[in-house]
Amino acid sequence: MRYISWNVNGLRACLNKGFMDFFEASDADAVMLQEIKLKEGQLTLTLPGYEQYWNYAERAGYSGTALFCRKEPLNVVNGIGIKEHDTEGRVITAEFPSHYLVTCYTPNAKRELERLSYRMEWEDAFREYLKGLSEKKPVVMCGDLNVAHEEIDLKNPKTNHRNAGFTDEERGKMTELLAAGFIDSFRTLYPDQTDAYSWWSYMGNARAKNVGWRIDYFILSASLRDRLIDAKIHPQVMGSDHCPVEVELNID
Repeated sequence: MRYISWNVNGLRACLNKGFMDFFEASDADAVMLQEIKLKEGQLTLTLPGYEQYWNYAERAGYSGTALFCRKEPLNVVNGIGIKEHDTEGRVITAEFPSHYLVTCYTPNAKRELERLSYRMEWEDAFREYLKGLSEKKPVVMCGDLNVAHEEIDLKNPKTNHRNAGFTDEERGKMTELLAAGFIDSFRTLYPDQTDAYSWWSYMGNARAKNVGWRIDYFILSASLRDRLIDAKIHPQVMGSDHCPVEVELNID
């Protein structure tokens, strides 16, 4: 299975910047999107051979996720079953015979860390949700998780230490998630690879200079380690301030 995840930073805008060219060329078994910024009925996509699932935020032009997959899931659930966390369209879970596939757009702590306390609540609730799934069958979770876990995962760790996405609190929650029986697919295969980023600021010509952050992930149940074939980042793909990330797994 080849799975792709991409924060498109507004799907309608990304469609005008080559989204369909990438989608068709990728030939993936499933593509998961974050930050679609859509309300239901605002967009109709024709994707022959793919089932489509959408989770829209209640707030217009904000957040939201989508999942397009070739194989019809056994079941699809939006959200994590907690009302206070399920109004922003951040999670879709598709159940397949051998595994769960989850796409997630983690809340941003924002400037001045005004949403950090909520982010901590979200992290605990989402981790427990994933642990519950993993008790039934292995989990493949992907998305924009809004955290660079280690110093190697961003260009300027020292100057960003207390900025959203690289606080001790956010990094600690990622550590807790991995300790709960999950692995970071990219770092599992490429523990020392530097300058591997998935998001760049629009300011300061950051992308051209590759001054970026790795905040988009495929997180797997540790039981899938032996089935992990490859994990890739596609910085050459434009259309958003994020680039797509990919995982290849030997699963049905």
